[in-house]
Amino acid sequence: MTIIDKYQQKQVFSFEMFPPKGKHNMEKLHETIDLFSTLKPDFISVTMGAGGVGNSKGTVDITDDIQQRYQIDSVVHLPSIHLSKPEVSDILADLKRRNISNILALRGDEHPGTSRSQDFNYASDLIEFIKESGDFNILAACYPEGHTQSASIVEDVKHLKRKADAGVDAFVTQLFLDNEYFYRFRERANIVGIDQPISAGIMPVTSKKQIERMIQLTGANLPKKFVSIIDRFGDNPKALLDAGIAYAVDQIIDLLAQDVNGIHLYTMNNSYIAKNIYRAIKNIV
Repeated sequence: MTIIDKYQQKQVFSFEMFPPKGKHNMEKLHETIDLFSTLKPDFISVTMGAGGVGNSKGTVDITDDIQQRYQIDSVVHLPSIHLSKPEVSDILADLKRRNISNILALRGDEHPGTSRSQDFNYASDLIEFIKESGDFNILAACYPEGHTQSASIVEDVKHLKRKADAGVDAFVTQLFLDNEYFYRFRERANIVGIDQPISAGIMPVTSKKQIERMIQLTGANLPKKFVSIIDRFGDNPKALLDAGIAYAVDQIIDLLAQDVNGIHLYTMNNSYIAKNIYRAIKNIV
């Protein structure tokens, strides 16, 4: 059964991981994957740094390991902002050799000091190229509050429709902290004829530093309820971690009750987060 088939049969539950730096951290990552595997996610996605092809091997190796050793469907992230068509072709050929068929196709974030791609100005360009290059399942990103570089929500939905028409099989959202943004986004997507399943991306907040970086990168709005949590627990790291998990669980339960297609958990490679959220929702997902 493919990932796309799963979306047709159930509410999908998935994790995101990233390749760590250093041998010791790689060993720790495998301990984390060991735990993740016991939670039986529908798939695990693995990020790739903005530097592109030079960073791809670690990502592909981990993706392959998840699939071969743990028998869990895996998704490789592929940001194209600094890649040429020949470089993407090489990556796709490697994925084919390893029987990795699931790709999260992204434009990606710009890496300072590295020239931008002349071949892939938008994620839709990459999606079309992947579709022409082989039989891959393609996931893509979407933004409930609009992409930070879009002039308006209307323009952002137009870009989303372009991705959908280019051949996307499913979407995964950027993180958000107010579910109402997701519901309005889902309605707009339906209105313009986007019928691909959409997983809601949830990132439990674990520290003040993480919050500051998250706002800088995504422009996510902070609802009053969330701000109150930060004000109350921000100086107590353990309390904030547990409060952040509780807030994420509350989001997830509401989303599941509103028939979301899937939940994609941004774990930050933290097994404590994944384990506690899974325990809270395992009987309803």
